[in-house]
Amino acid sequence: MPDARKKVVLLGKGDLAIAVAEWFHDAPGYELAFVVPVIPEPGWTGSLSAWARGAGVSIVESGHYRDLPAPPAGGWDLAFSVFYDKIIRQGFIDCCKRILNLHNGPLPRYRGVSPINWALKNGEDHHGVTIHEITAGVDDGPIVAQSIYSIYLEFDEVRAVLQRATAYGWTLFQQTMPLIDQIVARQQDHEVATFYHSRDNDKLGERRYFTRAESLAKLG
Repeated sequence: MPDARKKVVLLGKGDLAIAVAEWFHDAPGYELAFVVPVIPEPGWTGSLSAWARGAGVSIVESGHYRDLPAPPAGGWDLAFSVFYDKIIRQGFIDCCKRILNLHNGPLPRYRGVSPINWALKNGEDHHGVTIHEITAGVDDGPIVAQSIYSIYLEFDEVRAVLQRATAYGWTLFQQTMPLIDQIVARQQDHEVATFYHSRDNDKLGERRYFTRAESLAKLG
């Protein structure tokens, strides 16, 4: 009998990407065909590549989705991105029956890079994680699911909020995936969208790095 499991490609980095990869690896109905890690992998979090080697899952060693082999007939059933660092172009989107991203910001606000850093810099009292469809734009695809949580300017560091985002992101993923075929994604309100580019990161000041002390030390 042909394998009826949905073939999945997982792209990303860190502990949340590892948890998502393990979920797909173990879940009935899915086959985790490849992982595409961010290269070089950050040293401050777990290694997706190391997990994949231990689990016997194929790895795209270059870290670029363009180096995936040709998809099966009809395309990859699902590609799922978790904090992946490359803009995904239309050619790969067209190779996927569905392609989703888990973004550590409350879309449509805080599209782009360093959303947690910018939320703290801007004095926000809440932030969020969002699962959305990937389109040719940056973080502008229809929203599948979202969770909003509190942040505390008086004492929160970027590192602490990232840990909170990981926990909320994992809960959101687990609650969303069993319903994924029933959810109708909703378009983002582009009128209220905000976007941050990597070239703006020098404007983050004391919120540039994981802690204010680290940022101030590097700023000299």
